[in-house]
Amino acid sequence: MSIWPVLDDADLPERASAVIEDIKTTRNTDFINNFWRVLANDPALLERTWGSLKEVMGPGEIDPVMKEMLYVAVSIVNGCEYCIRSHTAAARAKGMSEAQLGELLAIVGMASETNRLATALQVPVDEAFLPKTSGKD
Repeated sequence: MSIWPVLDDADLPERASAVIEDIKTTRNTDFINNFWRVLANDPALLERTWGSLKEVMGPGEIDPVMKEMLYVAVSIVNGCEYCIRSHTAAARAKGMSEAQLGELLAIVGMASETNRLATALQVPVDEAFLPKTSGKD
């Protein structure tokens, strides 16, 4: 059960309602998921979170499907079921195939395993992987 209530449209504070309308317009949908409806209990938090997400997940150098797949990967690592499910749905809607999802899951699993091995063994980072100094120090 959520800490804060999942607000219906009729229960939205005015400031939150404006953000919800922007989400609908930006995403070209009438569906507002529970994440935004819970954040609407704190309009300032809702505004900050939506503004940041809108910027980060908006147009950029990384294509929309890849952005969603990265979000899924991080959500798996952080154990956020809600984010795993919502961003998997978003990635599928943007064109991610089931084969791509399978490959993503394999990469997340492999990275988790090798990260733990490198950490447990305290493997020193190769000098070739470190940034080159400018020599101006």
